[in-house]
Amino acid sequence: MHIKVSHEVPFCLLENSLKFNDYQYCLPHLMDENEEYKNFFLEYRKQKGSYIIMDISLHELGKAYNTDRLWYWINTLKPDEFIVPDVWEDKNRSIVNARTWIQAPFPKGIKKVAVVQAKSLPEAMECYQTYKDLGYKKIAFSYGASYYNDISSHPNKDMGKALGRIQAISWLYEKKIISDFDQIHLLGCSVPQEFAWYQDMPFIRSIDTSNPIMCSLEGIEYNMWGLDKKPEANMNNFQDIKLSKVNQTLVNFNTWKFREFNNL
Repeated sequence: MHIKVSHEVPFCLLENSLKFNDYQYCLPHLMDENEEYKNFFLEYRKQKGSYIIMDISLHELGKAYNTDRLWYWINTLKPDEFIVPDVWEDKNRSIVNARTWIQAPFPKGIKKVAVVQAKSLPEAMECYQTYKDLGYKKIAFSYGASYYNDISSHPNKDMGKALGRIQAISWLYEKKIISDFDQIHLLGCSVPQEFAWYQDMPFIRSIDTSNPIMCSLEGIEYNMWGLDKKPEANMNNFQDIKLSKVNQTLVNFNTWKFREFNNL
């Protein structure tokens, strides 16, 4: 099964991203803050075959974006998938939100996606199962949960995060909480080669990560198997970078290499 991949990019690379992204990952706060970003997504939406997953900007803002503005962009952009508001590492509040949003009337054709939030593997199991019971057909796992490092004691914390997520998902699959017919989205990564470890898991349907782009902006070239640490670059600090400052050859190499060593 083909896994859809999207890499978030600075504004100057939006058009270029159409060459290496399977879909576009939309951050609603940027729709309000940047005219170029807004116009790109509104025009992309008109294209035949376009596919958009809209997030709530939790990673960028520290909390879900303004609810009224979320609703505005849900109804205006009509994304193919919408990641409903969650609360970082707070299982109970995330479930409360998920229960509210699953009942909300959406424009036809938009799939609602809930994100597992937990402080331990048992909490993650409860959260995932509750989302399924509520009726969510697609569920996401973030890359940065602290409990991943509790699962994996690898001394390299970035590697541990990646190993912890794959072990958490593998355990839920073994316990039949996750089935072959589920649909899972993977939010971000600590090390880019993590995605090669999901090859025998048909329920992994989509990935979003800015990793190859952030590495390119730092001047880091992927080696043949990936990296051993997460780049320090943050999209918030590079969103307005000029195209003349971007090594586009390195961007093309890293986005190609990402797919190669992950067999995507």
